[in-house]
Amino acid sequence: MNKKINTMYFSATGTTKKIVCGIASKLLDNTNETLTVNTIDFTLPSARDKSVAFTEDDVIIVGVPVYAGRVPNVLLKYLNSAKGNGALAVAVVVYGNRNYDDALIELRDILELNDFKIIGAAAFIGEHSFSKILAKDRPDEKDINILKDFANKIYTKIITEDKFESVDVNGNNPYKKYYMPENKEGIPVDIRKVTPKTNSNCINCKLCVSICPMGSIDNNDVSKLNGICIKCGACIKKCPTNAKYYDDKDYLRHKEELEIDYAYRKEPELFL
Repeated sequence: MNKKINTMYFSATGTTKKIVCGIASKLLDNTNETLTVNTIDFTLPSARDKSVAFTEDDVIIVGVPVYAGRVPNVLLKYLNSAKGNGALAVAVVVYGNRNYDDALIELRDILELNDFKIIGAAAFIGEHSFSKILAKDRPDEKDINILKDFANKIYTKIITEDKFESVDVNGNNPYKKYYMPENKEGIPVDIRKVTPKTNSNCINCKLCVSICPMGSIDNNDVSKLNGICIKCGACIKKCPTNAKYYDDKDYLRHKEELEIDYAYRKEPELFL
């Protein structure tokens, strides 16, 4: 396969990275060549300041998490700045076991509009950003085996096909509105302005400052935010002293509801 393999992902807690890099690694194994994977990690704000461009000699595995059933709106400007120039792409979304709704079709459409040729798409499951028990430890071994098989099929497609048609995926167009949780009365609630709190466990290590994908946590006072919170879970899940938490009642009710209603296992969906 005379192609350069690239990964391009947003992964605040590492689940999307694990899946995207797993696919790329298996593709690389199939080439039997001493190549390396070019990595474009656009999780942190500084990485989204500069747009990227590819050529027909590139294969890109593009991965984003699903937020409220869609591609995170904070990533749209950056994703729309990427130029495919005929490069082959695999669109991947990762969701927390509720539903990926229209995220995959939206990502596919964005890439196609920017001159990428979509040769495959997939929706994988990762531990939910709100929870430490919903889809806990996923992607797991079963998921990894599925992604390896998916990568093998992508490789076969690349080396055996000359012309690539658009890949059909599940979803609606026009896309549904962003998913909103409901309170106990069944009334939709907006948790976008909910922000994490900081307790006395904090040792001021400032890890949360360095990993916030919005660059919102104040370097001088980590209990303050200077920008938006997208509820990615990075500061909570990666804090070494469990100092970060949410206490908003609507957020907590939604989290508990998700953990109950979606406790059963969902499996990855693949499209080729």
